Amino acid sequence: MYYPEQLVEEIRLRNDIVEVISGYVKLQKKGGRHWGLCPFHNEKSPSFSVSGDRQVYHCFGCGAGGNVYTFMMNYENYSFPEAIKALADRAGIALPEPEESEDVRRQESRKARLLAVNKEAAKYFYYQLRSPGGEIGRRYLLKRELSEETMHKFGLGFAGKNGSLLVQYLRSKGFADDEIQEAGLASHSEKYGLNSQFWNRVMYPIQDIHNRVIGFGGRVMGEGEPKYLNSPETPVFDKRRNLYGLNYARRARNSNIILCEGYMDVIAMHQAGFSQAVASLGTAFTAEQAALLRRYTETVLLAYDSDGAGVKAALRAIGILRDAGLTGRVINMEPYKDPDEFMKALGREAFEERIRQAENSFFFEIRMMEGRFNMEDPEEKTKFHREIAGKLCEFSEEVERENYLQAAAEKYFIGVDNLRKLVTSQAVRTGLAKPAERPKSGVRPKADPEKKAKRAQRMLLGWLSEEPGLYPHVKKYLTPRDFKEDLYQKVAERMFRELEEGNVNPAGIISMFEDEEQQRETAAIFASGPPVTETAPEKEKAFRDILLWVKQNSYEYDMAHTGVDVDALTRALEGRKALEELAKAHISLD
Repeated sequence: MYYPEQLVEEIRLRNDIVEVISGYVKLQKKGGRHWGLCPFHNEKSPSFSVSGDRQVYHCFGCGAGGNVYTFMMNYENYSFPEAIKALADRAGIALPEPEESEDVRRQESRKARLLAVNKEAAKYFYYQLRSPGGEIGRRYLLKRELSEETMHKFGLGFAGKNGSLLVQYLRSKGFADDEIQEAGLASHSEKYGLNSQFWNRVMYPIQDIHNRVIGFGGRVMGEGEPKYLNSPETPVFDKRRNLYGLNYARRARNSNIILCEGYMDVIAMHQAGFSQAVASLGTAFTAEQAALLRRYTETVLLAYDSDGAGVKAALRAIGILRDAGLTGRVINMEPYKDPDEFMKALGREAFEERIRQAENSFFFEIRMMEGRFNMEDPEEKTKFHREIAGKLCEFSEEVERENYLQAAAEKYFIGVDNLRKLVTSQAVRTGLAKPAERPKSGVRPKADPEKKAKRAQRMLLGWLSEEPGLYPHVKKYLTPRDFKEDLYQKVAERMFRELEEGNVNPAGIISMFEDEEQQRETAAIFASGPPVTETAPEKEKAFRDILLWVKQNSYEYDMAHTGVDVDALTRALEGRKALEELAKAHISLD
């Protein structure tokens, strides 16, 4: 949904960032800013800064930053439109209704009805568990040592011994047979008519990240088959794109998410205080689920069953996580089968220790691979070493591959040079990777000119936002086109325009970007400010040097593009003239 820039800005202005963030983080005013412990990483000393004047926040520890929209997107894991809606509701601002086609409106209306019938079914199951007819289900859950609070939190329920009762109840609430059937709650047969497949089962409502019931899992009481029965795919329930417990885990404020195999594992983990636990929904872990996790964490801890099937599933999940750019680590459950058994036997503190000891996924793969070889046989041992080399070739980044190579050589008592030769031969044979180049000792890498230029552009913009009175000195020599980083150029265009008008709005500039990473980088500009100097001459020199760096980089860039950009030569000639003037100029910041 697109909202006009004017409306987006009005909503932001009506939501003071200090007031909003104070609802989530304890802040204390020091000087011109408010400070608190960063909610996005663990820290003991406050490095999280909120500026009421600029309406921006920045963490000097982890780099998180932005305006009030960015905060809501990061803290609540909202999309940009969701953050707009939440803040509009907070400020009492009515949003325009989306302009949708009749077909889209019909589809959305249908989805709303399916969500409504699922919600009503969840209520039915919930009260059935607490009725005399649900005693068998209650006994089962109490035997699994679940508290009343936990059962309530997850909305656990029970489907009675007659599948037609749910259908009758839903009909009484005004739902049509086709809606009940499309929601996956019942199916039609010639013998029984419309009848629910969920009966004599403890019921686990499955919720999406917005806490809406989208489906169900049911565990049979007794010896019936299948042991677990899940809702079929529906317009509101896609097993590949949802995770059980993610609606709670996304707010857990942990640096990781624990991935389990089953509903009871997740529930037991949450009851023990590990509210970052999730599970896939009756299917193997998918790439879509990995992409979903990437929105909330960089590290996934696998807490799969310790049996052969669990190990196989973990190995498959590791590859999916790696492809998604996530770091995977494996928690050792032994001697217990799963997190539920482990928690009952050893408790929270022991599990915390297992988390600290979680095995690097690469070395877990190697350890599992080692079991296929007889390490007493030299030929088998050589094959194992070749397998290690093959796994090392899967790292496309040379630095990462070299680090793992050295660690593997040390762990398995292989000479580093010998293992490197194996990797080289495997890489050449398969074409998987180029051999890593060892850094030459005693040679210091040269400073990256691109990083230096980018830093200068960021510092200059930050300095201007802090001291807008310097703008007349800057516009003599620079235009927004001199900021060659695309994001910085967009910021400069908006900032220079506002400086001409006499009012820089950092939070409004951040709002130009919907991408979270761009918002973070823009916030870092406004958090940088001028360099710390002791005297006025030092400050003047620093300012002049930064101007020179930005202009010099712009001139060199334009010179390099004269063959492909017809205007580049003109800009380069103008840039050289400005450089010459700047080199002679004395800039007084008084």
